[in-house]
Amino acid sequence: MAVTTHRLLRPLAIGALLAKEWWQSRVIYNPLSPSLSHDPYPIYDTLRTKDPVHWSPLASAWVFSRYRDVEAILRDHRRFSNDPRNRHIPKGLRASTAFPRWSMFFIDPPDHTRLRGLANDAFTPSAVEALKSSIWESMEGLLDRIEDPASFDVIEAIARPLPAIVIAKLLGVPSTDWVRLADWSHRLGRTLEPAISAAELQEALLAAHELDVYFRGAIDERRTHPRPDLISALTSVADAGDRLNQNELLMLLRLFLVAGSETTTNLIGNGLLALLRHPAQLHLLREQPDLMPAAVEECLRYDTPVQVDGRAALEDMVIDGRNIKKGQGILALLGSANRDADVFEHPERLDITRKQASNLSFGRGIHYCLGAPLARLEARIAFDALLRRFSEIRLLTALPPYKTNVAIRGLKALPVAAKK
Repeated sequence: MAVTTHRLLRPLAIGALLAKEWWQSRVIYNPLSPSLSHDPYPIYDTLRTKDPVHWSPLASAWVFSRYRDVEAILRDHRRFSNDPRNRHIPKGLRASTAFPRWSMFFIDPPDHTRLRGLANDAFTPSAVEALKSSIWESMEGLLDRIEDPASFDVIEAIARPLPAIVIAKLLGVPSTDWVRLADWSHRLGRTLEPAISAAELQEALLAAHELDVYFRGAIDERRTHPRPDLISALTSVADAGDRLNQNELLMLLRLFLVAGSETTTNLIGNGLLALLRHPAQLHLLREQPDLMPAAVEECLRYDTPVQVDGRAALEDMVIDGRNIKKGQGILALLGSANRDADVFEHPERLDITRKQASNLSFGRGIHYCLGAPLARLEARIAFDALLRRFSEIRLLTALPPYKTNVAIRGLKALPVAAKK
């Protein structure tokens, strides 16, 4: 009876919180709502118009939706922390936010500064450029394996395997392990969501353990047989002195996997869907392939792979007349900022010739995405190769399904038909 009562009370409690939220601001930000994962942009529009600095009782966080606020928060690491230990978390939310600090996402300076300095070398312009031919080779191989171009899933055939294969090669592990790597990445990535279930949390803990076992084996092997790869380079640093310990080495490897796989998968999937829904823009890209870098930037802006970035307030402050208390949670809506009409003209339109302000999809400040150059390159090659291989690509469903995510936005599947 107690379990049944709890199950009945929880929806009632959530309903009461949402009713109070609506009464106070005439807008609701509900991270549990299916509409937020299916199409968050109407909700973002309402937030920016009615309550751009909005308290969400369900997320127990301030929700910022305007470009200027989001950018300012991301740049200000002295007042806004990435470390969840600096956030006062209500008892009812602790199950979904108690995941250990498994990556550099959740670390502030000075440790963040030291670790990022060690990781930077992997993503210098020259290091990324050196991967170009390998990415092309991987992409062509994936296209060759499509059995029936008249009906295939872009996510399964291209968007999911390509980033996992690329990051496997960068790390120096067998590219045949990409299925396991992608699965671990997905399960860990769920911990970035504002609300996950207890079962998903346990799956993420298991994924972290399995991944650590996998990487420890690779690290031990590199100690006796070093190679020209990222695991060997970081292992030598860890073994040489006090700049990197073994736990931090594992943390960096987890970061490379998740940041290099899940978000790039969503960039390719979301971006191609946007282009297919805007045939004039797709035609223009075919006619003017030199627009490819701009097209990738516009796809990043239009349907942002990482929709939400979390912080904790490090001091009391007033923003737009709202009293933010030290320790309160902050949700910076990247996807909303990228649709802000004060910054982007006609933000609801996909325009691959857009020359306005840069999008916030990879963040700002000291936590700007390390793998941004690699993600951009992979997307450019994926789109370029698809357009070269197929003279026509069309959707097989008007409404391809999205994953039930709020923070990391991506498609479950993208069925298309193509002709050579």
